[in-house]
Amino acid sequence: MRLAAALVAPLLAVLALALAAPVLASEQHPTQSELESELVCPTCHTTLDESDSPVAQQMKAYIRREIAAGKTKSQIIDGLVGPPNNMGIAVLGVPRKHGFDLLAWLLPLLGIAVGAVALAAAAWFWSRNRAADNTLATAGGPPLDPELERRVDEELARFDA
Repeated sequence: MRLAAALVAPLLAVLALALAAPVLASEQHPTQSELESELVCPTCHTTLDESDSPVAQQMKAYIRREIAAGKTKSQIIDGLVGPPNNMGIAVLGVPRKHGFDLLAWLLPLLGIAVGAVALAAAAWFWSRNRAADNTLATAGGPPLDPELERRVDEELARFDA
């Protein structure tokens, strides 16, 4: 058990580091299509990559200019949400990963974890009770009523024939 825990921790650390590089690259050098899939048109409430409204066209042009200027993903999104565009957080297709919006990311994960623990506890409890029930059944328990025992023997004899 300790060996498994000793192997899992470094594996998770390596996995986290491997996943961090693409995320950092995406932040430093965002693509037009990446940003358009994460932002929502305020007039038609669809993602920018699906919208052709005038506002969506203006947002796409703004994104193109900012990418050409070398801005990061966060700077471009902040420019759309706040000054100079002041479109508000309604243009975000995904919740932010800080403050109160962090709950939108954490609550589903917490629910899955609680569900997994509850399922594991129920399985453990059920298997423990089942083992206890089997030991009582094989111990014989109280003797059967003679009339009931006779009927069971007759039914078994009828099936054997």
